[in-house]
Amino acid sequence: MVDSADLLFELGTEELPPAALKKLSNAFTEAFVAGLNKANLQHGAIKPFATPRRLALLVEECSQQQPDREIERRGPAIQASFDNEGSPTKAAEGFARSCGTTADKLGRVKTDKGEWLMYQLKEKGKPASELLPAIAEDALNRLPIPKRMRWGDTDAQFVRPVHWLLFLHGDQVVPCSILQAKAGRFTRGHRFHHPEQIEISSPADYANTLEKTGSVIAEFGTRQAKIRQQVTLSAETLGGYPEIDASLLDEVTGLVEWPIPIIAGFEEHFLQVPHEALILTMKKNQKYFHLVDENGQLMNHFITIANIDSPNPEIIKEGNERVVRPRLSDAMFFWNQDGKKKLENHLEALKSVVFQKQLGSMHEKANRVARLASGITEAIGGDSSLADRAGMLSRCDLMTEMVNEFPDMQGIMGRYQAIRDGESEELAQAMEEFYLPRFSGDRLPQSKTGIAISLAEKLDTLVGIFSIGMKPTGDKDPFALRRAALGALRIMREHALPISLKQLLERAASIQNGLTGEAGAIIQVYNFMIERLKGIYHEEGIPVDIFDAVAVIKPETIADFDRRVSAVVAFRNLPEASSLAATNKRIRNILKKAKDKLPENVDLSLFEYDEEHELFARIGGKIEHVLPLLQSFDYEAALISLAELKNPVDNFFDHVVVMADDPAIRANRLALLTRISDLFLGVADISKLQ
Repeated sequence: MVDSADLLFELGTEELPPAALKKLSNAFTEAFVAGLNKANLQHGAIKPFATPRRLALLVEECSQQQPDREIERRGPAIQASFDNEGSPTKAAEGFARSCGTTADKLGRVKTDKGEWLMYQLKEKGKPASELLPAIAEDALNRLPIPKRMRWGDTDAQFVRPVHWLLFLHGDQVVPCSILQAKAGRFTRGHRFHHPEQIEISSPADYANTLEKTGSVIAEFGTRQAKIRQQVTLSAETLGGYPEIDASLLDEVTGLVEWPIPIIAGFEEHFLQVPHEALILTMKKNQKYFHLVDENGQLMNHFITIANIDSPNPEIIKEGNERVVRPRLSDAMFFWNQDGKKKLENHLEALKSVVFQKQLGSMHEKANRVARLASGITEAIGGDSSLADRAGMLSRCDLMTEMVNEFPDMQGIMGRYQAIRDGESEELAQAMEEFYLPRFSGDRLPQSKTGIAISLAEKLDTLVGIFSIGMKPTGDKDPFALRRAALGALRIMREHALPISLKQLLERAASIQNGLTGEAGAIIQVYNFMIERLKGIYHEEGIPVDIFDAVAVIKPETIADFDRRVSAVVAFRNLPEASSLAATNKRIRNILKKAKDKLPENVDLSLFEYDEEHELFARIGGKIEHVLPLLQSFDYEAALISLAELKNPVDNFFDHVVVMADDPAIRANRLALLTRISDLFLGVADISKLQ
């Protein structure tokens, strides 16, 4: 059995980027473990550690040495290795030299394809101490660091200057130097509570020693859980509830090694400002956790996490309050200044803001969105005049002082300002919904006006940018057209909008008349969106062949597309599905070969077999039953009903030759098959199913 011991690696640095700390730790762990596996060093459980001043890793029961291994090299075939007299050829001698031996010492191996020369070598495993430095260095080099820095007069490069290296395997130091730091058995504690060196005698003692002696909670997850608990308990003392943002919690965890909660607050009059602006200031600028009351309303208190256990926490509290006050004052100033104008007062200013050189200003874009949204609301039962006004005002909040200072307030500020202007509740709601969904999984607009202007905005952008030949290529998508397409598709699909996608695109293009230039833009946008729709279904686990079976029909609306996909998914689970899919494929192939125009009606007098009469009768019955189902969009019931055609169709093909010699009989049978095909095509082309 190979000897093993716990392995500990720690790289001590200046403060690492807090927002990236978790990502760096995960990447380092993954790369280090991959290196161990590649070197065939057996190991047990892995425990990563990450604080602002260190990246570390504990590997339990890591092998002290690689296992020995046998290497087999296959050489040339035997017939090419020896001549007629049995002497080795140049090929055999060359292979022997490459193996460091002679031809007479080579072995042979037989396979089902012949016999070959073979060389066996037993390679002794290397000590782990020789392999570990390169594994660690390679893992550090693979970290996702956009820009590395140098420090002092060294050539070492890392995300931050390196100060120490702890590298133990068992109780022995792994001898090496990485990033100009020489390996040892010493770590360092908290910058203020215990800046001195701390000796680590055993890797297993690392985390406990750092916490008890050095005032450092080394494990990221443990420290994060402690911060969450501290924030929650602190909020309870104020009768509040923390809204803990996951990314903020990650970042704060990356800022501290010894978290201490500090409760602080600000003057109540700041609560007059839109709460989202105050929260943005506290979260993004100050890394504070804000609190809400039992009604979900923002409180004038916050919790900050200090990285020091101060004997006088009141000083830290006052310092944070002093720092945040000017930022809150700025937000109030912007709010008051913006109140001196209405949203519509900013319309003129939009004329000087260019959306895209060939597509005009933001004012022109707002006009187009308003016109397109007006038509959409008529189709979904909304107020077209309200949508027209909402479309015109949709971008006005971009000209406010608040959005200029806090870009994340766009839409939110529009809603607040519309309320302050005395606009209707639905229009105010639509000002924020205009930007939805902002990202994958984000909420959708809910009001009819919001749905209309959000959808109009996205389609106007797609048609416009495609029309001037600037469609996305590779990773380049400067106008976020993929996101726009996905957002528009989600709106149409999840709200089951009864609107033709092609007609919407044509309407958007007609409104842009004179601005756009590239021919075929509408079909390009349509195909682009259908590809995005395929991606949506793929993420939901819908097989590609089911999507293709529906896509070939080109349903008018995305809602109709969705209903058909659901129906085909259900149909595929029927026992008759596989046979009918194959039959439909056969029918489609036969019909493709028909060169002459087929008769519109089937002539019963040309039937020669009972199976033809039976199939014709069953098809007639299905037409009467299925057509109403198709008209009511009950595609699943339609396919279930059509599945009953399996037996009469099978009997027909078993006894009837479709391509008869008589042209009239042949055409009549093809017309009968066309009826079957058309019935299924009323839902989807199931011949596409695999």
